[in-house]
Amino acid sequence: MKPRVGVLISGRGSNMAALLAAARLPDYPADVALVVANRADAGGLELARAAGVPTVVVPSKGRPRDAFEADLQAALEGAGVRLVALAGFMRVLSAGFTRAWEGRMVNIHPSLLPSFPGLDTHARALAAGVRLHGCTVHFVTPGVDEGPIIAQAAVPVLEGDDADTLAARVLAQEHRLYPAALAWVAAGHAWLEDGRCAVAAAGAGEAALCNPLPEITGLPTHAGSD
Repeated sequence: MKPRVGVLISGRGSNMAALLAAARLPDYPADVALVVANRADAGGLELARAAGVPTVVVPSKGRPRDAFEADLQAALEGAGVRLVALAGFMRVLSAGFTRAWEGRMVNIHPSLLPSFPGLDTHARALAAGVRLHGCTVHFVTPGVDEGPIIAQAAVPVLEGDDADTLAARVLAQEHRLYPAALAWVAAGHAWLEDGRCAVAAAGAGEAALCNPLPEITGLPTHAGSD
């Protein structure tokens, strides 16, 4: 049987929607069995209900973390969940909870980790002057955004970008990368081993990413001094 996935959200759920769309494909190796939100006003709840996926709200605000996590664990176990996917889940989980799901809980983060963990990743990438930015799917560990990396996708940072335009370019790749990475884990092609992610899925071979793209001939020269 396909492993049952629980998706945790806090907001609009665009990555959740990408996972739901992938899970509807007949050959996708996982079923989304439950969507859990820690906020009753999370927009993704309506998307999940419209897709026929069971939903539950486990409020986190104003509650002790252990009580919240006990209810969250009960909801996941009650739905027979074997894998957990965080999709815009804006709540830091305790070390005990993450260890209980070690190797079975994944997250997507909008940067090329280990660069720019935490919030405001796109503005920070622009401020740092990086030429490539992107997103990362990783196993969840007690350290925030520190878990072993499963997969990454990169996009160029373009002249004139602001945080919104860069975020939109990254988000398009998130919607492609997350379903693929979750499929690898569900199918046993990516797993946690000795603190790192081992991947048996086909790789990209000799592919490389460059920005700006270097010219083979006729490289422009800079008019300034050396």
